[in-house]
Amino acid sequence: MPSLVTAVAPAPSTAALAHFEHSLQFETDCWDVHDALSSGQPDFVLLDVRSAEHYAAGHVPGATHLLRGKMVESRLADYPADTVFVTYCAGPHCNGAQRAAMRLAQLGRPVKIMIGGVTGWVDEGFALTPPQT
Repeated sequence: MPSLVTAVAPAPSTAALAHFEHSLQFETDCWDVHDALSSGQPDFVLLDVRSAEHYAAGHVPGATHLLRGKMVESRLADYPADTVFVTYCAGPHCNGAQRAAMRLAQLGRPVKIMIGGVTGWVDEGFALTPPQT
């Protein structure tokens, strides 16, 4: 008798490859963001889309705070049209990163989410900025 894992057969390898390649067009992870930020020349803009209070309590170093409701073309005008944005929020229990990514996509901007958010960042052992008082 198959387990719950194998009761539904895995996809053929070609379909699995297409699926996983496709998913990486939409998301990145905390480790890759950290590596890029550590280079000193990231090729994206990291957006923290949490509340101002949560951002002030500690955020990913190098992140810009921008709420989804403030994502309008005039606020993004200083960024070239091909700027890649990476959004994050609190963690896997929060859909703020996805909602912000949807908004950026509506504005025609290239975007990914950082899966894991702040929870993933901390789980990887990376530091947040100290709280701002």
